[in-house]
Amino acid sequence: MGDPQLLDDYIRMYFETFKNIDDLINAPMKADGLSFEQFFIMHDLAAGHQLAMTEIAQRRGVTRAAISRQIKALMARGMITQERHVADRRRLPLALTASGAAVVERLDVTIALRFERWVTILGEADARELLRLLQKVGDKLMRSTSTS
Repeated sequence: MGDPQLLDDYIRMYFETFKNIDDLINAPMKADGLSFEQFFIMHDLAAGHQLAMTEIAQRRGVTRAAISRQIKALMARGMITQERHVADRRRLPLALTASGAAVVERLDVTIALRFERWVTILGEADARELLRLLQKVGDKLMRSTSTS
């Protein structure tokens, strides 16, 4: 086994930092009663992507049922609509409502300001290094764990 202090340091860091990162990132969305997943769906729609439920599930690597729950909640709140495609009546693309678009626009500004503050606090070089390491964790640990 490797250095026992490394494991102790990891456990301490997890409890002090990692487990709170999700709450820190989700805070702007929670004020609107949205999950990060719901916001991300709305953000994609605001970017002009005409997506159906199946396409969103494929992009996120989750089941259609998981996306369906998010979509139903957003539709119930009047944030998005689903209408038949004009040329292909089988397609049911999603679209933001005016209130959904306003929420995305406001949250985009809030998130950008928060991220800018984090970069200022960390410094751009460390922020880029953190992203590089998180990407490596995703590539080497998360993806390999899910396939084994």
